[in-house]
Amino acid sequence: MFRKAVLAGLLATSFAGQAMAADVAVPAPIAAPTPWAFDFAFGGKLMSDYNFRGISQSARGPAANVYGELRYGWLYGGAAFWTTKLPNRPVGEVDLYAGIRPVIGDASFDLGVMYYLYPNETQFVTAGLPAPALNGVWAPARTNFVEFYGKAGYDITPQINVGAAVYYAPNWLGTGASGLYAEANAKIKLPNDFAISGAIGHYWLGTTTVFGPGNDFNIQDYLYWNAGVSWTYRDFLTLDLRYHGTNLTSQQCFATTGDYRGVLTGSGRSNWCGHSVVATLSVDLQWSKLPYR
Repeated sequence: MFRKAVLAGLLATSFAGQAMAADVAVPAPIAAPTPWAFDFAFGGKLMSDYNFRGISQSARGPAANVYGELRYGWLYGGAAFWTTKLPNRPVGEVDLYAGIRPVIGDASFDLGVMYYLYPNETQFVTAGLPAPALNGVWAPARTNFVEFYGKAGYDITPQINVGAAVYYAPNWLGTGASGLYAEANAKIKLPNDFAISGAIGHYWLGTTTVFGPGNDFNIQDYLYWNAGVSWTYRDFLTLDLRYHGTNLTSQQCFATTGDYRGVLTGSGRSNWCGHSVVATLSVDLQWSKLPYR
């Protein structure tokens, strides 16, 4: 049972999000697109922690992100790279995504698909540890997976927006388990380019099917929420300070995250899901809006 818990956790932390990420993996448009004209958005982030849907993807350390996105009217496709520190030790996370963002009156929608890629993973295998239960294979060799998503937002007033989002992975991290995340969110614009925003969501994770009889298990479900304040300078530079929390205890976090320190030390605990405050500096540019091009 102990080994199953660690394996379940390792699988959970291998996904990004947002992660997230509004979901961190998909940058929001910074201006309404010109009808059926090509445009290109690009930018990046510096973060005190890469927190994706309540779980640190950088072992509570700093991380960075860059992205580029081609747009044609409502259609878009792009790629993003995130630095990570995960048990399988990939060089980072690469997100490849595409979709459509219709705008109808005061309502906006985002329907798309994303492929999460973790290049050059090294399968997390332990041997020679004092406790025999800690020796073994703790993750699939490859944790890449596909996720479908749908988002909706509505401007109640020019200053108040409410929204919801759903993400679904039919073969989450290649385990055969499904992953469903649903979220409600809201944002209020304040004077002097400040804003407050927050979200609450729940992750439903299914049962693995690839490890064989006696080894498959239910992956831990959890509740996630965030709230923060942001300041934007000239529509391209944003500083965000945000609180993140989950309902997982440190023991449950270990079972959900597979924190490699909990495996190697035998502590059975992790702080990757605990309450945290994350600072993010974002730059989001759009080719059609550049003053010199």
